[in-house]
Amino acid sequence: MIKEIMTDASKRMQKTVEDLTREMGSIRTGRASVTLLDHVTVDYYGAPTPVSQVATLHVPEPTLITIQPWDHSQIHAIEKAILASDLGITPSNDGRIIRIPIPPLTQERRQTLAKHLGKIAEEHRTAIRQVRREANERLKKSLKDKTISEDDERRGLEETQKLTDSFIEKIDGLARQKEKEILEG
Repeated sequence: MIKEIMTDASKRMQKTVEDLTREMGSIRTGRASVTLLDHVTVDYYGAPTPVSQVATLHVPEPTLITIQPWDHSQIHAIEKAILASDLGITPSNDGRIIRIPIPPLTQERRQTLAKHLGKIAEEHRTAIRQVRREANERLKKSLKDKTISEDDERRGLEETQKLTDSFIEKIDGLARQKEKEILEG
């Protein structure tokens, strides 16, 4: 019973860390990366569609992203979606390919991005704590239902705390690493 609760909690915490990694990939660091465009959606014949599903994305050099739409009639819709996003980048097109130069970040913008990263990391720490809370409630319910002993419950609670601490440490490490990338460029 305890092993089942711990396995479930561990899987859910791992998914939270994976989500954090995905979200951090979309934060600019001054270098070009196609993950910057993960949250940009294009109005593709009336349906909101991620840019990566309507075009080929490339990073030919560290400060440039190129987007080659599969359907050239969508080039203006893609350009409009990028301008409407909160990325603060300006695309240019030659009728076939959209080029997005990635300008170096100002110190003020770096500070803003670092704060945003801190908020994202805290949201994910909170999600980890919520998983811990739910696992602890399941352990207490199992004790109440007399399916585990008090000693098993105490061991389970300690194990849940250790698991929580390890995943929060992973989140902190990832956030520190990303913050260093943002602030140093």
